[in-house]
Amino acid sequence: MRFELLKILVVDDNHHMRVLLIEVLRAIGTRDVYEAADGAEALAFLKTRQVDIVMTDLSMQPLDGIDLTKLIRTSPDSTSPMVPIIMITGHTTQRRVAQARGAGVNEFLAKPVTAQGVIRRITQVV
Repeated sequence: MRFELLKILVVDDNHHMRVLLIEVLRAIGTRDVYEAADGAEALAFLKTRQVDIVMTDLSMQPLDGIDLTKLIRTSPDSTSPMVPIIMITGHTTQRRVAQARGAGVNEFLAKPVTAQGVIRRITQVV
C-alpha cells in the first residue's frame, strides 16, 4: 500500500484525537492529511478539495458522523458522494453500527485507535 499517495480528511471534535490520528497517518507515510473539527467544517472543506478517504468520529456537535455521512452521500451539492468513509467510534453497539452502515459508512474503527487498526481499515476501503 502506498500510503504517501492518499489524501485523508480527519473529522473529530476532540483536538487530541485529531492529533493522534494525524500522527498515526503521518507515521505510516501519509503526507496529505487534513483536519476538520466537526461535520459542518468537513462539508465546507469537501466543497473545495477532493480527498481519497474521510475518517470521521461518530459523536460530534453540531453535525455528527452519521449526519455528515448522509450529507456526503446524498446532498445534491456533494462533490464526493462515493468517497470511502471510515467511522471512528467508542460506541460500537449494533444499533449505532446499523445506523452508520445505513448512512453509507464503509468501515469502522473502534477506539482506542491503534496504528494497526488504522492500516487495516484504510487497506479495506482502498
